[in-house]
Amino acid sequence: MSTPKDLRYSEEHEWVKEEGGNYRIGITHFAQSELGDIVFVELPQVGDDVKADEPFGSVESVKTVSELYAPISGKVLEVNAGLEDSPEFVNESPYGNAWMIVVEPSDKAEIDALMSAEDYEKMTVGE
Repeated sequence: MSTPKDLRYSEEHEWVKEEGGNYRIGITHFAQSELGDIVFVELPQVGDDVKADEPFGSVESVKTVSELYAPISGKVLEVNAGLEDSPEFVNESPYGNAWMIVVEPSDKAEIDALMSAEDYEKMTVGE
């Protein structure tokens, strides 16, 4: 699967999509493929604050449990409740149905520090 060019990426394998000044966040195709079949997703509550580079939830696969790291800081505006009943969306549609949270950013400079699709692809080639 190619890496969508219109997204920004973190070193922890989260993607970020700008939507009207807020940012939709999920994990990348690379991340879900490394984890294997996802069986459970734990996410924050609407209204929670997330801080860049700190855990905001976790995903559990048949192989392991992995923390999710916020690529940017801000307030959680939306949570994808559909992942509670259908965690397999993370494997099936990491850039679509499997978005995790929408954040109102507290520091837009953090977005500029994220990687482009090209830089993310270069990073994952070595992993």
